[in-house]
Amino acid sequence: MNILKKIINYKKKKIITDKKNNILFLNQNKKSNFKSKIINNLKNNKISIIAEIKKASPSKGILTKNFNPINIAKQYVEGGATCLSVLTEDKFFLGNKNFIKQIKTKYKIPILAKDFFIDPFQIYEAKFYGADCILILLSAVKQELAKELYDTANKCGMDTIVEVHNDREMSFALTLKKSIIGINNRNLKTFATDINNTINLYKKFNLKNRIVVSESGIASKKDILHICKKTNIRTFLIGESLIKSNNIKNKIRSFL
Repeated sequence: MNILKKIINYKKKKIITDKKNNILFLNQNKKSNFKSKIINNLKNNKISIIAEIKKASPSKGILTKNFNPINIAKQYVEGGATCLSVLTEDKFFLGNKNFIKQIKTKYKIPILAKDFFIDPFQIYEAKFYGADCILILLSAVKQELAKELYDTANKCGMDTIVEVHNDREMSFALTLKKSIIGINNRNLKTFATDINNTINLYKKFNLKNRIVVSESGIASKKDILHICKKTNIRTFLIGESLIKSNNIKNKIRSFL
């Protein structure tokens, strides 16, 4: 290999490192308040809603024809949402990282970047666009990578939600001490939802000392009350039932 090729190969590697370091430097003073807002609500025995902005899904297709992320965010904020979850995956969910940036110019509300994180660089990128928290989907990554994503997010001053579906994933999630635990009620094989998955895993692993979010299948205040009665969970990630509502603001208020 000649000297020129050696220099170019070195520069390619160096640029990747510099990109990460520069994005971290640009955002190092912006500490997330995603988790702290939920903790504050828990201290006051208040329900927290993480309201999701999602245009489409692989199983349901287009969820709303008149999709305007800024307008949806406005209704969520006015309706009392604690945080937002913004789908940024572009091909299957028709999301966009710019949605986060656009919303952040209007509202101070903490935002979860919901995507399929498989490389630490995506976390630096999410931070650059204004995200406060990222989702680590344990069914999609190996434990070693999950730990690397978790460590990277912590280094960036971001919070994490580590999402689990079953006992095996929960056992590992508990080792990520600073992370919020998200229990998904959706069966990834059948896509059916059952909110009792939250209750069963919560009781089996005695999660009263962890911040836990119940995700998917929350369609009414009745569902929330059912989970609240059986557990100490007071935080819920809700998307489809809000997005498809004719009056998003009133719908989220009904949950609260």
